Amino acid sequence: MLRLRYSPVNLFEPLQAFPDIYVDLADLAMDPLLSALDQVMDDEKLVLLAWNDYATRRPNCLTTGRPSTPVEVLLRLQAVRRLYGWAYRQVRTQVRGSLALRQFTRVYGHKVPNHATMSDWGRALKPATTRLIHQRVVELAVERQVTTGQQLRTDGTVVETNIHYPTDSSLLADSVRVLGRMLSAGRKLVGAVPGVDKSRFVNRSRSSQRLAREIANCARRAKKGAQTKPQMRKLYKKLLKTTQQSLDHARQALPVLQQHGAEAGQALADSLSHYIPLVQRVIDQAYQRVVLGKQVPAADKLVSWFEPHTAIIRRGKPAPRETEFGRKVWLDEVDGGIISDYRILAGNPPDDQQFTASLCNHQQLFSHPPGTVSTDRGVYSPANEKAARTAGVKQVCMPQPGQRTPQRVTHEQQAWFRLVRRFQAGIEGRISVVKRARQLVRCLDKGEAGFEKWVGWGCIVNNLVAIAQATLKPRRRRRPAASGA
Repeated sequence: MLRLRYSPVNLFEPLQAFPDIYVDLADLAMDPLLSALDQVMDDEKLVLLAWNDYATRRPNCLTTGRPSTPVEVLLRLQAVRRLYGWAYRQVRTQVRGSLALRQFTRVYGHKVPNHATMSDWGRALKPATTRLIHQRVVELAVERQVTTGQQLRTDGTVVETNIHYPTDSSLLADSVRVLGRMLSAGRKLVGAVPGVDKSRFVNRSRSSQRLAREIANCARRAKKGAQTKPQMRKLYKKLLKTTQQSLDHARQALPVLQQHGAEAGQALADSLSHYIPLVQRVIDQAYQRVVLGKQVPAADKLVSWFEPHTAIIRRGKPAPRETEFGRKVWLDEVDGGIISDYRILAGNPPDDQQFTASLCNHQQLFSHPPGTVSTDRGVYSPANEKAARTAGVKQVCMPQPGQRTPQRVTHEQQAWFRLVRRFQAGIEGRISVVKRARQLVRCLDKGEAGFEKWVGWGCIVNNLVAIAQATLKPRRRRRPAASGA
């Protein structure tokens, strides 16, 4: 039965009854930042947003079954996970042994859920709900006067998916390995059924791995100047043939599992139905690239079996980051260090196509246009400048790339323009912080939905920390913005 929260308990109050205790209670209490975070997250709307997803996870979960881990505890455990960069196992270990974290997560003296429970509840939260939680946190920043939404700066970055470096040989070997593992499981399910041809359930993983190793050795010798291209083509043809045989057997085994495999067989057949088209894509692109010598567009390439949404992104970065495998993420930041919006983009679109969406999202969120907008050179276009001025933005700072007219040079040398350019440089620092401290370098969750939630929670925790830090600092008088534009 789903529960909202535990009855509140102060874990430190009983200890104060023992004045002769040899432990300084201040060392056990929450540090100032964690205490401020506790106050920020003490918001009923945040808990109710997660409640709506969890309440529909199982039928009758509101009225029957044993009591679940409360929604408030689950939400705060997710925040702790991203705040300290811990895995679920480490979250459980640290929370169990810390009075401060028990008090912060509101688990109090109750049992801390294990890593599997936290993972299951984390997957039950929808990406759309994560976005609503993020929007609510931005609203809390406005309510606490951490931001006014008067300044907006935008930029993009790449968050990698959790995959190995993709090569044609490794993708083909992965295909045979996964199909072979499923076929071996299917052989056990239908092995006792009379009349079923067992030759369809063959695991060719060993031969495919051997061929992949030989191809890798040939590639290493080729870097040293050896002529290995004919040998590699021959090995690739053998590997393609092995992969095609595994794919044909998987297609033949699919109806057998659906007919004789009961529930476990049906689940295995569903997995095969998901992976068979992906294997066909891997075979087709490897055949075109290696055998026919043709180029495959980056948008059509499959670079991961398990993260098929991964895109190939080249942004002109120096080695070894010239090619990145992940998703392009666009971030909008307002004054106060608050990330007001995040978007996961498809493929590698140009930066100048993202500004209009950022401006519209800002107006919907804050109910007014920003007074100052700053971007980098890649976002500049006359249409974007016109859209910003039409929306009512007073200071539009978009440096023009390439050849500039004397009038444009004079415009960009104004004092207000150079001041806003310095403000724009801060988003590079913000991206560095969320990548390093909020684990946005690489997504460790699985699937496209997991990727969206990983990015969303990184932005949520960044905003929570920004609000908490702002509440701890003494308020300073705001310096008036430079006039101009």
